[in-house]
Amino acid sequence: MSLRLRLTLLHAMLTGGVLLVFAAAAIFVFKAMLINRIDNELATAADIVVSGMTVNPIDEITVDLSVIELNSDVYIQVWGVDNTLQTGWRTLEGFSDRPFDPSAFKFNAPVYSNITSGTYRLRVVSAPLTHNDRHVAILQIAANLSAVDAASSELLRILIAIWGIAVLVSGNIAWMALRQALKPLKIITQTTEQINRADDLSRRIPYDGPANEISSLVNSFNQTLERLEILFTSQQRLLADVSHELRTPLTVIKGNADLMRRIKKFDEESLTSINQEAGRLSRLVGGLLLLAQAESGKLALAESPVELDLLLAEVFQEMSVLAGNKVRLHLNEIDQVIVKGDRDRLKQVLINLVANAIQYTPAGGEIFLSLEKIKDQARIICRDTGPGIPAEDLTHIFERFYRAEKSRTRSKSVGFGLGLSIANWLVERHGGRIEVNSEEGQGTVFAVWLPVI
Repeated sequence: MSLRLRLTLLHAMLTGGVLLVFAAAAIFVFKAMLINRIDNELATAADIVVSGMTVNPIDEITVDLSVIELNSDVYIQVWGVDNTLQTGWRTLEGFSDRPFDPSAFKFNAPVYSNITSGTYRLRVVSAPLTHNDRHVAILQIAANLSAVDAASSELLRILIAIWGIAVLVSGNIAWMALRQALKPLKIITQTTEQINRADDLSRRIPYDGPANEISSLVNSFNQTLERLEILFTSQQRLLADVSHELRTPLTVIKGNADLMRRIKKFDEESLTSINQEAGRLSRLVGGLLLLAQAESGKLALAESPVELDLLLAEVFQEMSVLAGNKVRLHLNEIDQVIVKGDRDRLKQVLINLVANAIQYTPAGGEIFLSLEKIKDQARIICRDTGPGIPAEDLTHIFERFYRAEKSRTRSKSVGFGLGLSIANWLVERHGGRIEVNSEEGQGTVFAVWLPVI
C-alpha cells in the first residue's frame, strides 16, 4: 500500500470519526430538545388537570376533562390510593385497566420516566395529588414518543448520508492534495534512481514549492549530495595523488634494483637512491596513517601543561641545524606561555611549519620565529622571506596532497602535501587555529593560535 493511499485512508478515518462524534452529539441534543418540549407539555397538562380537580368527602377526585385542550398524543389517568382508576382522558390501547408507570406510585414527588410497552414508547409524568395535606390520588399523564422516534430516525438517516458524502469528498480532496504534496518525494526518488544509474553526484533535486517540511527534506538531501560529491571527488583526487606519489619512488627503486642486477654488483649511488626513495615512501605511508587515525578518532592526544616558550626554543635549536648555511633562522620575542595539550604533537606542528619555510625559502633568505600572549590566546609566528603563495592557492594549502606549484618548485626533497593538513588538524584538536598570510614575492606568515591556561 502506497504512502499516499495510507495517508488518504487515515485522513478519511479521522474525518469519519470526528463526524460520527458530531452526529451522535447532534442526535443527543435533538432528542433532548424534543423530550424537553414534551416534558413542558406534560407539565402544562398536569397544571390544567390540577386546576380543574375537585375532591368529594370520600376522597374521590372529579376532573372536568371535557374542557381540556391538549395534544392528541397526550393521555391522562387518575388513580386512587386503593389503586383503582378514578378517571381518565383518552384511552391508550393496553393501558385501559393498568397505570402507565406502576413503579412511580411509591414516589411522593413528580417523576418523569420513559415506558415501553408493546409498540408504544411513552413519556410519563407521575405526580401525587393531595387534599388537606392528605395523599388522595396519583396523576399520570403520558405522551406518545413515536413522533420523537420518527424525527430522530429521519435525522439519523440524514446524518448517515451526510457522513458518507463528507467522507468520500474528504478522501478525494485528501487524495488530490497528497498527490501534489508528495510530488517532491517522487522527484527525489526519480533523481536518486538517476544518480544511481549514472553515478552522477552533481545532480540536484529541483524544488520551487513553499517553505515546509518537504523543502527542508529537499535542501537536506541536496546538501548531502553536495557533501558526497565533495567527498567522492576528494577520494578520487586522493587515489590519483597517492598513485602519482608512489609511482616515482617505486620507479626509482625498481630502476636501481634492475641496474644492480644487470651489473651484478652493489652500486653505492643506487643504494643511496633506493634508501632515499624508501624513506619518502615511509613518510608518505606514515602521513596517510596519521590522517586516517585522526579522521577515525583513534588518534589520542595527551592533555598536560606545555611550556610553549621552551618548546619553541627547542624547535629553534633543532631546525637551526637543518637550516645550515642555506637560510638564517631568527628567534624574536618570546613570552612565557603555558597551554594544555600534547607536547609531541605541538612540536610536530612547529617543526612542520619551520621545515616548510626552510624548504621553500631561497638561499640567503631569513626565517623569523616569535611567541606572544594576546589576552587568553598564545600566538606563534613563523615568517619567511620566500617567494610567497599565490592568492588562488591560499584557500587550498591545508588540503592533503595540495602544493602551490607556481611558487614552490618540485624537487626530490619536496614533501607530499600532507604536512600542513596534519598540522591544521592537530591545532584544531587543541582548540586553536592556523592563519596564513602571503603575497607573491613578499614571503609567507603562518600564525598558530592556541588557548592558554
